[in-house]
Amino acid sequence: MTPVWHWGEDVGPLRACLDRGGVLAIPTESSYGLGADPGNPEGVATVYRLKGRAATKPLPVVIAGRRQLPGLGIDPDLPILVSLSQGWPGPLSVLLPLLRPLPAAAGAGSLAVRIPGHPGLRGLLAALDRPLTATSANRSGGLPIVDPRDLPGLLAGEDAVVVDDGLLPGGPPSTLVEPVPEGWRVVRQGSFDGERLAALLEGRRGG
Repeated sequence: MTPVWHWGEDVGPLRACLDRGGVLAIPTESSYGLGADPGNPEGVATVYRLKGRAATKPLPVVIAGRRQLPGLGIDPDLPILVSLSQGWPGPLSVLLPLLRPLPAAAGAGSLAVRIPGHPGLRGLLAALDRPLTATSANRSGGLPIVDPRDLPGLLAGEDAVVVDDGLLPGGPPSTLVEPVPEGWRVVRQGSFDGERLAALLEGRRGG
């Protein structure tokens, strides 16, 4: 049976699971995600296997704050991050360039990163002192899981722990944007407020 972790408990078992290459089912603003250490090849491989996801597709990552960017191989002083500080925390993912290879990036030169709007998840990322992958907890093409009671079926037989945050609201994924020479390009329109995003984009173009 998949172990369950509750808010306020010692994070030691979660850290040990990640160190072994295991996976956490983590709550996000909308649904549960599959959280592995993005630098751990075994944990990343488990996420791909659980989802049935093509190994050439990078995994999105959530961070507690900009101080966790160097651990991913991302420059924390990128100029684009000045604009982003107005959109984070929140459901806004940004493709940022990598300075070195990272298992979660699947060979790509950039990685989708965000500081989540879920305060409990931010606190957990800080307590674990590491970023986590945050692709939705489901088989590729299936519906994201919002009820923690549905997670053991996905995680059966795996080295995994469920971070129980109860029933989540569901809804669209995060909005994904990419910096381009003329500003930003919206790769995926998601749950980030459209007017706020437009203001951020205009500010970037104006800079």
